[in-house]
Amino acid sequence: MTPAIPAPVPGGTAAGDVLVIGGGVIGLVTAWRAAQRGLRVTVADPSPGGGAAQVAAGMLAAVTELHYGEEALLELNLASARAYPDFAAELSEVSGQDIGYRACGTLAVALDADDRAQLRELHALQQRCGLQSQWLTGRECRRLEPMLAPGVRGGLRVDGDHQADPRLLTAALLTACRRTGVEFRRSRAERLLCSAGGGRATGVELADGTRLSADRLVLAGGSRSGSLAGLPEELRPAVRPVKGQVVRVRMPEIRPPFLSRTVRAVVRGSFVYLVPRLSGELVIGATSEEQGWDTTVTAGGVYQLLRDAHELVPGLTELPLTETRAGLRPGTPDNAPLLGPSGLDGLLLATGHYRNGILLAPVTGEILAGLLTGGELPERWRPFSPLRFAGVPA
Repeated sequence: MTPAIPAPVPGGTAAGDVLVIGGGVIGLVTAWRAAQRGLRVTVADPSPGGGAAQVAAGMLAAVTELHYGEEALLELNLASARAYPDFAAELSEVSGQDIGYRACGTLAVALDADDRAQLRELHALQQRCGLQSQWLTGRECRRLEPMLAPGVRGGLRVDGDHQADPRLLTAALLTACRRTGVEFRRSRAERLLCSAGGGRATGVELADGTRLSADRLVLAGGSRSGSLAGLPEELRPAVRPVKGQVVRVRMPEIRPPFLSRTVRAVVRGSFVYLVPRLSGELVIGATSEEQGWDTTVTAGGVYQLLRDAHELVPGLTELPLTETRAGLRPGTPDNAPLLGPSGLDGLLLATGHYRNGILLAPVTGEILAGLLTGGELPERWRPFSPLRFAGVPA
């Protein structure tokens, strides 16, 4: 049964059953899935399809992104990774657009003895978690990827870690949203509006002065989710911006290809990855910088990425440079997303995905659509309740 729409806020208009605040990948997938279930959905964003997805590399790396202490996040990542083939096929069919999904696998390599020991520890952790990865010698790594540096000491082959192109993904989600009846308001949500007693979220005021009301609101503003005015301080999302710089170069059209799969490594303590696209683009990333809202591309950041990538694949410094860019990841204190009721009636959160926003799009869309149609946050996903940071029992 479709929930009743509350009376429009004073001087405002009704936006439908659901108002999604933020039109990045997470906001768009939430809007699309909710509209598929028969809800009337509006997305408020000055530039839908923008944000971190325009910078992200799109690694679907549930296994190689495993970190100590993130076993609960691993389960969420794996569930979304398993859903990706069907998700990609459905989205491509609905939109008529390819999202660049490639089941190409990932190779994580080590360049010196310390890196090799660290990679061995990661392999042991993966095995303890029941994950599929294969240890390779340096020679075996170079047999898979001949452009790798001669000094590669060993690596992990993870065939289950794939990739999607975030720019193609957001374009397809925009089309899918429009085809399922989602409306867009191209203005930033500046202030949350609440009922007279303050006990329920009822809408937002946009930067252009428009006031929109809806029965349910979803805050999916990425790194800016915590800066929305009008949020109760005790329930403000614990999200911060984490800067990431990336470099894009153009690979030559050769056979075998310059790189056939994603290559990752830790070089002098810094993580670096190279993600080859079928289009010939090679994405090199990414820095991780606590610089607030700064999105300046710096000479130091570009130098670090190219220096470390050159250690892995010396030949890439001869490739044409096509783009340098910086974006902001939405980080949280435990690197895991905020999914579900916010603690304020009428307001749900879908934010804080940090380095896994593209990977977690399928599962996030399903979780939020279920909540918006009267369901509850599944028990297995309760660790990602926003209330874990609000001092309120989840």
